[in-house]
Amino acid sequence: MNSALITGANRSIGLEIAKQLSQKGLSVYLGSRNLENGETVVKELNEQGFQNIKAIEIDVTNPESISKARDIIENEQGKLDILINNAGILGPIPQTAAEASIKDIQNVFDTNFFGVISVTQAFLDLLKKSDSPRISNITSGLGSLTLHSDPNWKYYNVKGAAYGPSKSALNAYTIVLAYELKDSPFKVNVIDPGYTATDFNHHSGPGSVESAASFIIKHTLTDKNGPTGQYFSNDIEDESGISPW
Repeated sequence: MNSALITGANRSIGLEIAKQLSQKGLSVYLGSRNLENGETVVKELNEQGFQNIKAIEIDVTNPESISKARDIIENEQGKLDILINNAGILGPIPQTAAEASIKDIQNVFDTNFFGVISVTQAFLDLLKKSDSPRISNITSGLGSLTLHSDPNWKYYNVKGAAYGPSKSALNAYTIVLAYELKDSPFKVNVIDPGYTATDFNHHSGPGSVESAASFIIKHTLTDKNGPTGQYFSNDIEDESGISPW
């Protein structure tokens, strides 16, 4: 049974990913900053008939927490097949370039960018033990510099000095990581679930968590010929789903 770790999975899109992967027969680690919250969610999932889901405490900004989670998965699985770096924060709004505080911007980057790097590097050796390792970094359309520069883009006026730039940085890191692993079985991509109605945005998005999770899983559970180093977005309307960087 393949194993998957999803960070920030005790609610919204991360939770839905856990449910859908469980239905596909994977062994799922539901990452949560607070173990008690995660275990409460898993208990509810078990009552709904979902199996093979275990809560695991992981705070992506805390190296000790990451290390403990890694050790648990190594002891129980010996390897990790799928890492979905889903944990993310929006930060205070508004985020004007002229007035956003450095501290607020740093806090967003600590989770959305440096947190992803910390988790990825910690689990890379376990992923290398898999026959088909996958790393999916959950990004946003707001990370696309090309789209942000296009006045005709439907979200052109949605600008922020912390969240969007943190995702642009994540996109850039993913390109480098995918390149370094290109001669291995790894598939490393950034995936934008699209503007989804979640607690994150006060349920203002038009997309559903079911659609968002399904899109992420589609571009994660790829075969050996699947793409790597690509940027997929659920808001891109052509069949490729490929977003400009």
